[in-house]
Parts: sequence; C-alpha cells; structure tokens
Amino acid sequence: MLIFAILLSAVISYLLGSFNSAIIAVRLLKHKDIRDYGSHNAGLTNTLRCFGKGCAALTLVGDLGKGILAVCLSRGICLLLDTGLTAQQDIHFIGYIAGIFAILGHVFPLYYHFRGGKGVLVGVSVFLGIDWKVFLCLIVIFAVVLAFSKYVSLGSIVASACCPVLTFLLQTIQRGELPWWYVWLNTLMAAAMGAWVIFMHRSNILRLKNGSESKFSFHSSKNDK
Repeated sequence: MLIFAILLSAVISYLLGSFNSAIIAVRLLKHKDIRDYGSHNAGLTNTLRCFGKGCAALTLVGDLGKGILAVCLSRGICLLLDTGLTAQQDIHFIGYIAGIFAILGHVFPLYYHFRGGKGVLVGVSVFLGIDWKVFLCLIVIFAVVLAFSKYVSLGSIVASACCPVLTFLLQTIQRGELPWWYVWLNTLMAAAMGAWVIFMHRSNILRLKNGSESKFSFHSSKNDK
C-alpha cells in the first residue's frame, strides 16, 4: 500500500502542479499569455513586471496554495490507505515526494504544452506544508539576498541551495527515534528539489555573470502590459 500511496501522491501532485497560476491569472485578468511577454517565464516576477500587482497577487496565492495542497493531499492518501507511516514520516517523506512532482508539474505543465515556470514558489510552499521552520529560514535567506542584491533570481538560487542543508540540520535536531538513513533520504529529496530549481535558473545565472540580469522592482513595465 505504501508504494501505491507514493505513486498516487506523485500523479496527483504533478497534475496539481500543472495548474500554472501565472498563466491562469493573466488570462483571466488581461486575456493574454504571460509566456509571450517579458522574460517569457510563467512565474511571479515576470507577471509582476509585465502585468502588475493584481495578476501577481493571484499568482502568489495560487502557487503557494498548490504546493501546500499537494503535501496535505499526499498525507491524506497515506492515512486513507493505512500505509503504516507515522505522522512525522507522513509529513516529511511523502511531503517531499509530493513536492518534487508538484515542481515537475509546474515546470512542465501537462495543460500548457509543457511550458511553465521555474518552480520557486511551489518549492517554498512545499516546505511550509512539510516543516514551517525550514520554510521560515528559506524566506529569511531569500529576503536578505534580495534586499542586498536586488536580484530575485539570486535570492531564489541561494535559498534553493540552502534547502538540503537546512533540511539536514533541522531534521537532525528533531530526529527523535527516526533512523539516520531516513534523515539522509529526506535530505537527498530536498537537494533534488533545490537542484532542479537552480537548474531552471541557468539562463539567469548566465545573465548574472555578464551583468545583464534585471533587478527587482515593485513597478510593472508599461511597455509589456
């Protein structure tokens, strides 16, 4: 039953992640495709720059919500199927699997010809559902890097790189009777999520290196509306 629960959680999380909030918000409010504007990325930053705070707010709520929902549904599946996992194991192990596939759905959405966003918000929201302490640390790291650099991409990359480190440290502290292999397994899954988000920022990394990356601003671009 555990294997079936994992497979079912993975499929549901992918399908849920495939609902791209930026694409939906811009189509509903502006009747346009966000992927045709700005950086062509179906994510929060490009939505804010091109279509303003209204579309960006809906994108934020949607992307955060689907990550948390994916984790909650995966835990519910484990309980319904009586997999035998403890409550703590449900939160971490199944939560990470849900997170990986929710990010995969966001990046390669089934409903939008596999053209989606970079998975930052979804990845962060997954940690809110798994462990709020990791989530809080990631938000602080992202905010500090953004405040000093003004680059959303750099903040996202640094926070993503910190995912496995924070996961290992906090799970070690609160490990209790869980075996070490379980902590390492969760750390590896957190590393997979962080590595994938960083990989999706490879074009941003090149722009950061050559100094052409756009800095963050709360003002939308009038030319892109």
